Amino acid sequence: MSAQQKPVDVVGIGADGWDGLPATARRRVEAADVVFGSRRQLDLIPPGAAELVAWPSPMLPALPALFAEHDGRAICVLASGDPMFHGIGATLARVLGAERLRVLPHVSSVALACARLGWAEQDATVVSLVGRHAELLHPEIQPGRRLIVLSSDEHTPARVAALLVARGFGGSAMAVLGDLGAAEESRVDATAARWPHPEVPALNVIGVRCAADADAERRPRTPGLPDSAFQHDGQLTKRDVRALTVARLAPAPGELLWDVGAGAGSIAIEWMRCDPANRAVAIEHREDRAARITTNAMTLGVPDLSVVIGAAPEALDDLDAPDAVFVGGGATAPGVLQRCWDVLRPGGRLVVNAVTIESEVLVADWYARCGGELVRIAAEHASPVGGFTGWRPAMRITQWTVTR
Repeated sequence: MSAQQKPVDVVGIGADGWDGLPATARRRVEAADVVFGSRRQLDLIPPGAAELVAWPSPMLPALPALFAEHDGRAICVLASGDPMFHGIGATLARVLGAERLRVLPHVSSVALACARLGWAEQDATVVSLVGRHAELLHPEIQPGRRLIVLSSDEHTPARVAALLVARGFGGSAMAVLGDLGAAEESRVDATAARWPHPEVPALNVIGVRCAADADAERRPRTPGLPDSAFQHDGQLTKRDVRALTVARLAPAPGELLWDVGAGAGSIAIEWMRCDPANRAVAIEHREDRAARITTNAMTLGVPDLSVVIGAAPEALDDLDAPDAVFVGGGATAPGVLQRCWDVLRPGGRLVVNAVTIESEVLVADWYARCGGELVRIAAEHASPVGGFTGWRPAMRITQWTVTR
């Protein structure tokens, strides 16, 4: 923050409005020359001398110019609850710099929801669906799990109920808490399968106690989902090899993967399911397969997977440098492995699965030059042979793993 810039006060406010603010927070609002917030938040404070400015839409690209326009004035920003928890405070820290902010948090909606439900906060998983796809819930829907879902609007609970039913979790108990902290606070309860409320208050939080139906398919976060979980045309890294491959890629929270020659996108999808902060780019030159990747990503709960349609290495231009790269198809295309190796971050992992003799020769050459680990993977599955049972081998995979 420069000497000329004034600090920006970020004040959390609840549905209880002005009456719920402590004296310190009220003084910050009253001392401001300009107050930013949503129209709903601005309506919660009494009239004063400050100029009231509602956020434009879209908000994020407008922020730098908006704050530059009011530079030199005392600025206060109103935020819902705790500004640093899925709130505007975290966004402003990125845009303006954390050192410029003075944050006064209010009680978060998560804290209020757990208080009403009688849940320990540390035992609940929080998922924000504010402006996001409901399918993000898929990896979190696990038997016995408690979820706090931050709703986008009054229609979110019905979408969540429908998603739970489709996943085979229709018996899950749902509690929708509306206008938490306000005089008109409300609560409605039902199971997902019997959800009778098409609309609830727009400002709501959902508590879900996940209960699996008897025939519900298990979809753990650990790599190795059934092959049937993916739409594919045969270009799919099979379950056993996929689990080993993701283990070799060694995902850590927040890291970026390139899945080159993605096929059905199974490696990128399993990588992202390992942690909600993980990112991935699936590169696939066929448009029909790229469309399947997008469908698979949505169905399996990672709708933010980026899909690039094009052939490597040209399609790799302008992508952010990866922390890990998987090459499952197109390894023999000229320049692909060299390009992947050159842009890999220090400490990054490159994993190549070779099926053909030509690709085996290629990875053997790279192994001789760069080291790493070379492994041959063979799997056999029991299947009927007449009236008996025998072993049917899958194609062997030669897997090369190396760290930059």
